[in-house]
This record gives sequence, structure tokens and C-alpha cells, in this order.
Amino acid sequence: MFKGSIVAIATPFSAVKGDSLAIDEKRLRQLIDFQIDNGTSGIVPCGTTGESPTLNFDEHEAVIRITIEQVNKRVPVIAGTGSNSTQEAIMLTQQAARAGADASLQVSPYYNRPTQKGLYEHFKAIAQSVKIPIILYNIAGRTGVNIEPETIAQLAKDCKNIVAVKEASGSLDQMSRIKLLCPKEFDLISGDDGLTLPVLSIGGTGIISVVANIVPGDVANLVSAFTKGDFKKARELHYKLMPLIKAMFLETNPIPVKTAMGLLDMCEAGLRLPMCSMSPDNLEKLKKALKDYGLLK
Repeated sequence: MFKGSIVAIATPFSAVKGDSLAIDEKRLRQLIDFQIDNGTSGIVPCGTTGESPTLNFDEHEAVIRITIEQVNKRVPVIAGTGSNSTQEAIMLTQQAARAGADASLQVSPYYNRPTQKGLYEHFKAIAQSVKIPIILYNIAGRTGVNIEPETIAQLAKDCKNIVAVKEASGSLDQMSRIKLLCPKEFDLISGDDGLTLPVLSIGGTGIISVVANIVPGDVANLVSAFTKGDFKKARELHYKLMPLIKAMFLETNPIPVKTAMGLLDMCEAGLRLPMCSMSPDNLEKLKKALKDYGLLK
């Protein structure tokens, strides 16, 4: 159901009244068109890269609504509506469903560190509250808790609208166990740009990408080449992308990618605290990676 290169789109901000930052709707619409024009298969607003933790409820709703409007059914919109509060996640997910989102991305509850039973009950309650498909988002490095393959498999069995997982555990062993335990139609989506090709090779369907914010065509072509059986081209794109991908994680996402987008005049590089500007050393490394890729003169 969910395949190809799906971008975790950055939320562009513009400066207003001193240092405060407001959502730049015009830029957001332009970025969405840029993605679709370059082969992106889906848009994820309000994910990690979209700085969702710093958006208030009204802004969260606005970013999702604007994305749905601008996409205009050209590709799926997968709204980031997760929370460490189950009731809050239900509220955000129902709101996105009413707005016309095609699916919801549900990060595992952060800080609470629930048990596997707690994770199961959390995601089950959200799935039962809406009819749209749910994609689980497993990223223990940020949330402090791993969704075990057995828990994912049970959710896939018991909740028909839990249809996929964005796996950012970094463990191909864990991802293989998910494929082994879950129904054949359950989608495994890479959550790490550097593992897109390996995840495809074990049965994954695509990537929810950070680097696609700046090079959507190459990420889309990598997935497309693999799907068509052109493994040589897929490998070439994998190795071409690797230095740029590494640069995107010189510091905490989305600091480097947002900085890169500013350098490339795609949007302002503004970040909301506690995200902050890059260190001078890492900024130079980022610039070099962009120059080496041919993106920056």
C-alpha cells in the first residue's frame, strides 16, 4: 500500500516580529510541488523532520491541512499524529482523518517508556478510533522504547488498519523478523536513508526519507531502479547518496537538512528551539558534502 520514496517534509518558517518564527505557507506549498514534480511517492507532514514537537495544536492542524490541500490527491498524505499521550494521539489522528489525510504515522510513545503491553494497547486504541490506515513508527533512539517484532505482528493481526511500520531501529535482523512474523501484505518501510537499499533487499517497500527534502529525484530513482530489477543502478545511487546522507546527520535531525535547504534557497534555515544552528565545523562539513554532490557552488 505504501511504497517508493516518501518524504518526511520539513516545515518552513519565516521570521516575524524579531526572533519568533511562523509557518511559511507559501514555501510549504512550493516544497510540496517540488517533491511531487521530482517523483516523490508520498508526503509526511508533521514528522520528526517537520519539527512537530515545536508546533502547537493549531499549527499542527494547519500544516496537515495545507499539505492535503496542496497535494490535492496526487500522492498519499501520511500525517504525523503520534504522541506520548494516547488521548492526544487519538485527537490529532481523528483531526487529520477529518481533514482528508490518507494515513497516519504513529511514533511510539516517548519518555513514558511503556511496556510492550502498553504499546499494544496504545496503538490499538488509536487504530480503533479511525478508519484510515496507520503506519507505526519505531525509533527507539528518540523515544526510549523499541516496538518488538512480536508486538508489531500482534497489532497487524488484531487491527486491520495497522498496515505498515517505519523502521528506524537500524537493525536489519529486527526488520527481517518483522517480515517473517507479519502478514505478507504488511509494509516494511525504511526509516533510515542509509539503509534504504538493504531494507528493499529484505522485502521493504520504500523509505520515509530525510535526504529526499533536497534530492527527491535520486531517492525516488533508487527505489524505482530496485523495483524494476536494475540493481546496478540502485547500488550506484546508494553509494552516490551515502556521503550526503551522512551529512544530514552530522547533528540532530532536522538541523542539517534544514540548514542545507537554507543554503540551497529552498526555504529559510530557521529552526525553533531547542533545535539550534549548526556548529561552525559541522557547517563546513555540510557545505563540502553539498558541493561534492553538485548542489552548491
